[in-house]
Amino acid sequence: MTWEWASSGKGGDRDPSLSRGTTQSGVRLYNERLVLSLIRLHGQLPKAEMARLTGLSAQTVSVIVRQLEADGLLKRRTPQRGKVGQPLVPFELDPEGAFTIGLKVGRRSGDLMLMDLAGNVRRTIHKPYMFPSPAELLDFVRSGVEELTSELSVRQRSRISGLGIAAPFELWKWEDEVGAPRDILMAWKDYDLAAEIGRLFEWPVLFCNDASAACAAELLFGQGRDIRDFAYFYMGYFIGGGIVLNGSLFLGTNGNAGALGSFPVTSVTGKSEELIRTASFYVLEREIRRRGGDAEALWRDPTDWSGFGDVMDEWVETAARGIATAAAGVMAVIDCSAVVIDGAMPIDLRSRLTRAVRSALDEVNLQGISSFAVREGSVGADARAMGAASLPLFDNFIINRNLLFKEQN
Repeated sequence: MTWEWASSGKGGDRDPSLSRGTTQSGVRLYNERLVLSLIRLHGQLPKAEMARLTGLSAQTVSVIVRQLEADGLLKRRTPQRGKVGQPLVPFELDPEGAFTIGLKVGRRSGDLMLMDLAGNVRRTIHKPYMFPSPAELLDFVRSGVEELTSELSVRQRSRISGLGIAAPFELWKWEDEVGAPRDILMAWKDYDLAAEIGRLFEWPVLFCNDASAACAAELLFGQGRDIRDFAYFYMGYFIGGGIVLNGSLFLGTNGNAGALGSFPVTSVTGKSEELIRTASFYVLEREIRRRGGDAEALWRDPTDWSGFGDVMDEWVETAARGIATAAAGVMAVIDCSAVVIDGAMPIDLRSRLTRAVRSALDEVNLQGISSFAVREGSVGADARAMGAASLPLFDNFIINRNLLFKEQN
């Protein structure tokens, strides 16, 4: 997978015996990362299968596995006895081999997440707010990370490999839509969040656009296991997205590829406008508030949005029509096999919206466009935080996914 991000470049002193498993130095060796990535993709593999998939000799694979096992990154499973010969011993990632922390910065809420090497979410902290000031967010990170790591042992703490941040580019823009005080918005303009957080901790700090991070989470932990190419729509305060090509997240020259919220669609009035003004949650929030409803319920609990009645029905219909138009346009350019729809919303609403997009596509002229599936995402509200937590994993332990496909051909 190809990633581009900003990094604080900061790292602290570590136990030398654990350095290969927790820093970038040893694990960047191509063959070690290849073995770790293949095991992540398949769940578990015996050494014979690793050799077959990589083209490495059995002896080389044995040396690699022995080292990774000694580093605490792999662990043995129960031997599997076949028809003949010695039983095969499969290996899997050791969840205790490394830990990462992910920070999602949203315009209405923030999340901190602790994840292990196997991708298991160990703990999360959710903080709703109207719009954060830099100082407020830094306080949340400082206290939240302390809470996240409070139950880790000394050994587990030594295996924290980094902190990833998923945040919108240019938080200070969209003043009218965000509704935050101008002084708070402008305080973000020259604020280097990664650098400020990097001063708090000894770990490397990495930064990525929030929608791209969510797409990466879907690629690593969700539909990406089955789909080689897809366009990804992520529903948040502002709708965003990502593009996956050949099993890799495509970021583009400026790291902004897949900015699907900027896609032009036709509004209910017949005028051209950006998808962000049609299919974002801020549109839903405003309409709920205009009708006297409790709009803050959207950010307090992303699992239950029942009780919004007609306003939700109308938003789903409008959003689906806009997403269908944008999906057709994207497919005319990149010819993916699927569109994936996910977001920080209840699962039942995600299913409903996905069905509505499929129905809306019946009204879109698809002549000349290859057929494609519209699939429901599987990561959900945690996608941006999981994507953020994945940044150190990609930086230390995972090889370009495109190479994995080549290895298996």
